[in-house]
Amino acid sequence: MLNIDTLREYGANVDTGLARCMGKEDFYLMLIGKASADTRIELLERQLSQKDLDGAFETAHALKGLLANLSLDPLTAPVVEMTELLRSRTDTDYSELLQEIKAQFEKLRCL
Repeated sequence: MLNIDTLREYGANVDTGLARCMGKEDFYLMLIGKASADTRIELLERQLSQKDLDGAFETAHALKGLLANLSLDPLTAPVVEMTELLRSRTDTDYSELLQEIKAQFEKLRCL
């Protein structure tokens, strides 16, 4: 069950996330639930497979903002790395980063 303790075990910086939500635990947990249901990972995967680096950058950048604001550090780290590569329009194999992002999203969804 999603709660503050399971988020801490996951590696989220719960104190920072809660501070951004004015200490309102229920609000923070609701936002985490919405973030875990976000479908932009599928869009990002499609954009990368189509070599749409501009679209992939926009999607990754939006995810980075969402995840960083909630202090979901294990998920934010690979998204930040991908975002910076896409910012410079690096044409590379993103599959390893994408798999890490998908794995971290799955862990979050299972909390």
